[in-house]
Amino acid sequence: MKNNMEKMDSNQKNAGIMLDVRIILAALWVAGMLSSLNGDTYRLSDPIALQSMIANTGPVVVSSELLLVTSIIFVIPIFMSVLTLTLKYPVIRWANRIIGILYAMIILAFWVLCLVLRSAGYEMVWSTAQLVFALLVVWYAWKWPNSEGNSKLLK
Repeated sequence: MKNNMEKMDSNQKNAGIMLDVRIILAALWVAGMLSSLNGDTYRLSDPIALQSMIANTGPVVVSSELLLVTSIIFVIPIFMSVLTLTLKYPVIRWANRIIGILYAMIILAFWVLCLVLRSAGYEMVWSTAQLVFALLVVWYAWKWPNSEGNSKLLK
């Protein structure tokens, strides 16, 4: 009887940890997206960047294809925040690992581009925040205990 009670307590504890990790991951995806939106808001307040965008004379020429690609990149955190809360455990754990790594690589590429183009400091701040959130997604997904609770708990 005592073993059954201990097993039930352990299962409830593991279920609580899984739910907590899901919420943390979803919040990290949202925080990354908000960092991106804040960076865009600052860019729209920068008169030099705004003039360059309006005239389409910046280092990157905006096209409909570029807008499609960036739309796909920026919709990923929105989907991931919802999917993290709704998909089954093993699928979403791996999805957070893989997509988190890919997203971190995209952000890192943008970060390097900002360094090369000597972009405004605010772009570095917001892209660094995005990178930190993406790396935290990967870290939490990697440290997430398995469904049986046989791996180390998050600490």
